[in-house]
Amino acid sequence: MIRAEEVIGTIRAALEREARVNLHGHPIELAFADGVVTISGEVGGIAAKKLALEIAARPAPVTGIVDRLRVEPSEPMEDGAIRDHVCNALSSEPAFMQYAVQAVVKQELEEVRGTAQRGLERVIEVEVTDGVVVLNGRAESVSHKRLAGVLAWWVPGSRDVVNGIEVWSDTEENDEELVDLIRIVLEKDPLVNASQITARSTEGVVTLEGAVPTPNNRRAAESDVWYVLGVNEVVNHLVVTG
Repeated sequence: MIRAEEVIGTIRAALEREARVNLHGHPIELAFADGVVTISGEVGGIAAKKLALEIAARPAPVTGIVDRLRVEPSEPMEDGAIRDHVCNALSSEPAFMQYAVQAVVKQELEEVRGTAQRGLERVIEVEVTDGVVVLNGRAESVSHKRLAGVLAWWVPGSRDVVNGIEVWSDTEENDEELVDLIRIVLEKDPLVNASQITARSTEGVVTLEGAVPTPNNRRAAESDVWYVLGVNEVVNHLVVTG
């Protein structure tokens, strides 16, 4: 019988080897019982969170993950302010002009834009608790679901985004659609010149190539890609020319 201490030790050793997780700067707590790993703590960025979850799921005895990892916010914000920022971002996004946007305030739905009717196919609900943004509703495509998640992540106070939006049309995911959405996301970031960057994806591993003027531009482009749901790894081959 495999002991919990052995599983936790294996995971912790792998986390130690992954510099992007930075276990010393951002300690992570692990527990293992009945095949399920519970992983808790605050990490420095979205890449660290995704990598830590992937590492925790690797050992053979692990059959499930309870994700309690949070990302250190770039600035502290109250839940109400985060919710307002997310709703405003969704309401002003051209791709969501046909969507109703609703906020969950004290467990009650409030209309932000549009009126959600029974059977409405396009609606996004936003709820925020302790900096964690929860998105629910229905979207017409996987790309729209992913874009909503990125916009939520871009709010400075967001510590995590739980994307529960249902997709009612073509739910098939493929690398071509993922790359198309990544291009859209890069084009929306003022810190990134998307025309200088080429992205390609193989089963969720995204490679970035091209030239950018500063290290900040390079980091911003990589971070944007990590925020996209379905991206499991980013290989950053961007060259800094400045």
